Amino acid sequence: MVAAGRLSSLILWGPPGTGKTTIARLLADAVGLRFVPISAVFSGVADLKRVFAEAKDHARAGQRTLLFVDEIHRFNRAQQDGFLPFVEDGTVTLVGATTENPSFELNAALLSRAQVLVLRRLDVDSLERLLARAEAITGPLPLELQARDALLAAADGDGRFLLNQAETIAAAGLAEPLDPAGLGGFLQRRVAVYDKDREGHYGVISALHKSIRGSDPQAALYYLARMLTAGEEPLYVLRRLTRAAVEDIGLADPQALRQCLAAKDAYDFLGSPEGELAIAQACLYLATAPKSNRVYLAQKAAWASAREHGSLSPPAHILGAPTKLMRDLGYGQGYAYDHDTPDAFSGADYWPDGLAPQTYYEPTDRGFEQRIAERMAWWAERRSTRND
Repeated sequence: MVAAGRLSSLILWGPPGTGKTTIARLLADAVGLRFVPISAVFSGVADLKRVFAEAKDHARAGQRTLLFVDEIHRFNRAQQDGFLPFVEDGTVTLVGATTENPSFELNAALLSRAQVLVLRRLDVDSLERLLARAEAITGPLPLELQARDALLAAADGDGRFLLNQAETIAAAGLAEPLDPAGLGGFLQRRVAVYDKDREGHYGVISALHKSIRGSDPQAALYYLARMLTAGEEPLYVLRRLTRAAVEDIGLADPQALRQCLAAKDAYDFLGSPEGELAIAQACLYLATAPKSNRVYLAQKAAWASAREHGSLSPPAHILGAPTKLMRDLGYGQGYAYDHDTPDAFSGADYWPDGLAPQTYYEPTDRGFEQRIAERMAWWAERRSTRND
């Protein structure tokens, strides 16, 4: 990453408040680079052209530039391509910061010219050390021990949140130490509604998921509001809603998954707070949809069967035969093309030798799965008749 006083371009990938900007500044200082920060949220093509032109001027004077791009995933593909010539010729050393998976959000060409450094949420020990450093400047915060623990829990790995709240508390000039309730009332933020020690992060997301599974749209919307108003990352919530769609609804309503993916697209397009309405719509759709976990159970059973039985070969009649040797060995012989049979159903056996036909997926009689169950029963009857 840093060699002989030179720094390679980097992508810093991690959640908010993990020190991405600070790392970039320290790296610039370590190798003597001019530090220029921009945000992809507020910058456009004109801003980039100006930055690159200034960097070229400084390079001619012997001063190289570290260009720090916050939220780099917000730049579109064409804008990302615009970085390439300036990174390649050394005009700038690029350090991009993103909360999104770079392999999905950044151009392959840009990624190939940068190393990816993955940052994790700060653990409690790291947050405690960060708070101690802040108190070395501000003096001890007026917090009871339990309130201090609640503040660390509320930060949920976000160092920026912790420092902001510590600064607010220190500036208040409180005469008496705060207990957990007093801290929540004082900050009116995540501590009151998102106390990790009691119900927060994992507890509240569990409550949201179970409210959806239990078809209670009012409770589900409440827990969704708890998370988003507390500052939870909306894309994390969307990932969990998508999981609920495939685990607890599945084929009882195939539109549930589409609703979640559409909500993700809408949020990407609109951002907060407007895009949060799409998240609420997806949440309510899931909570009011018919429920089935049969896809989830079928997946678990099929995976277990695959691990148990190993690499059994499919029957020869459904194997492809692109070579003469394979045709001589009987590959593809006797295969019935279903579209050429009555009802487009041959009733053939597709299971490998050594494994009897299994039943992994059993649809319910709820929602769309009722139609699937009827279809599967129809096939089973004809398969039984044709194999007798």
